[in-house]
Amino acid sequence: MMDVELLDAVIVKAKSATYVGGGVKTASSRPGSHDLAWTEGDWRYLDSYFGGTDFLGQEALWFKDEPVWAMNYYGHILLPELIDGERAGATIKAALSALYEQGRFLGGFEWRGEHGTYLDRNEGDAAHFRGRESITVDGREAYALDYAGGLVKP
Repeated sequence: MMDVELLDAVIVKAKSATYVGGGVKTASSRPGSHDLAWTEGDWRYLDSYFGGTDFLGQEALWFKDEPVWAMNYYGHILLPELIDGERAGATIKAALSALYEQGRFLGGFEWRGEHGTYLDRNEGDAAHFRGRESITVDGREAYALDYAGGLVKP
């Protein structure tokens, strides 16, 4: 049985070192995918996605080469007249950096930046969860990402 607190800590460490931390892209695991990887000891993490402004991806975590956790996500710009991919990305990276500094990736979070207000709402814990992150600009939802994931069991 996977310890959820340990799992949280490893996921935060991996996420901090990849997209949010400007991690180095690795070779594409699938035609057209953008991949970011992290390894430490017996842990291995891969974030693999397609697209740019509108994108779909999956994050997976392995322990001793066995898959133990995964998350799927789809994000897109809703109102391009209010926010573009570059501003949304900068907002997301800054907000998630602040969240990960708290040692967590779930539990709800709000952060205000120069390009809008980042809001994340979710339910569950690392074992089984779903949620939505969004950026509002001038009181309107301009970007949204839906995600779900949890433990992978044989």
